[in-house]
Amino acid sequence: MKNAILGAQMLFVAFGALVLVPLLTGLDPNVALFGAGIGTLLFQLITRRSVPIFLASSFAFIAPIMYGTKTFGIAATMGGLMVAGLIYVILGAIIKVKGVNFIHRLLPPVVVGPVIMVIGLGLAPTAVNMAIGKTGDGSAQLVNGDIAVWISLASLLTTIVINVFAKGFFKLIPICGGIVVGYTLSLFFGVVDFTPVHNAAWFALPNFTFPEFNINAILFMIPVAIAPAVEHVGDIIAISNVTGKDYLKKPGLHRTITGDGVATMAATFLGAPPNTTYSEVTGAVTLTKAFNPVIMTWAAVTAIILALVGKLGALLQTIPVPVMGGIMMLLFGSIATVGLNALIKHNVDLHKSRNLVIVAVTLVFGIGGMAFGIGDFSLQGVSLCGIVAILLNLLLPQDLGENHIVDKADVDNE
Repeated sequence: MKNAILGAQMLFVAFGALVLVPLLTGLDPNVALFGAGIGTLLFQLITRRSVPIFLASSFAFIAPIMYGTKTFGIAATMGGLMVAGLIYVILGAIIKVKGVNFIHRLLPPVVVGPVIMVIGLGLAPTAVNMAIGKTGDGSAQLVNGDIAVWISLASLLTTIVINVFAKGFFKLIPICGGIVVGYTLSLFFGVVDFTPVHNAAWFALPNFTFPEFNINAILFMIPVAIAPAVEHVGDIIAISNVTGKDYLKKPGLHRTITGDGVATMAATFLGAPPNTTYSEVTGAVTLTKAFNPVIMTWAAVTAIILALVGKLGALLQTIPVPVMGGIMMLLFGSIATVGLNALIKHNVDLHKSRNLVIVAVTLVFGIGGMAFGIGDFSLQGVSLCGIVAILLNLLLPQDLGENHIVDKADVDNE
């Protein structure tokens, strides 16, 4: 019973982030809950239930899902994401044969850093549009702009205050706190429509969407797997440090990344966002010292049970866009900062021409919306800049000299 309660608590920690992704991308939050539960159980099966970690909706795929559903439709987007999950499984096989260093050689910080920055900064206009009451693309006004700003500001400030000043367990749920305060203010302003909740059944199977396989959607999604694959390595190292066990060796990174891939394939087969290991839950494990992986089994089972509550999904979909927009402004900025921190933490020298070129071109291609197309096929955004970053890193010589753009301060000092 104690493990079941701890499991429900772990799900609560992940809940805000878990449902935010489907709400932003137009997917069903109940399907996301179901996909997270099934994905976590499959991950445990593959890793022999040895890692106390929970898998749920990945933020790295928000922009690609938004673009994919608009361009290819939900079913084809899910097909592309399933293949992205398959890439993890292939990576797991390569790591098994070649070792962990393969990942670091193919995806060093100078590649991963700017790609993660593009994921965050590329979504900045979406966050701002939703914060002022518009749809993500800014094409329609859903909530009065003046009211929306107050609601989004309340959500943003609450999330910041909890994140910075809260202690203990509350520090782990800033997104939930922001949603509660923003939603309460939305009720006060009368911008919440409860019609979907009245119409929904209490218990119902989620609205599963099964995948279709479209070559354009597949080629668009595959490169997006770069950043989450590297993030996975970081998360496994983090949980290893917390528990004092080296999960890179046992069960092995090849098993954990394969588990991540299979979890993503299972989730997207049903129409849920791709799964990734949740650092919020790692924080909760640190705080509670709940190192028993059985607790995550209970978290997964709780997610599956909640997914069958039809009115819960309908209630989540009544959250007005300014509430999510306010939280997203901090969230997407934080993602960009993670990318920047990858460059700083690993002492990437941007005075070196090769590093400067890789970072500069990746950022401009990704944020500027550069697109390359042949016929009906087009690559852009995170997908394009991920490929560009990898190719530049492989093609540019390692000993490419110092940057010839001389800083004015350096000239003055001479």
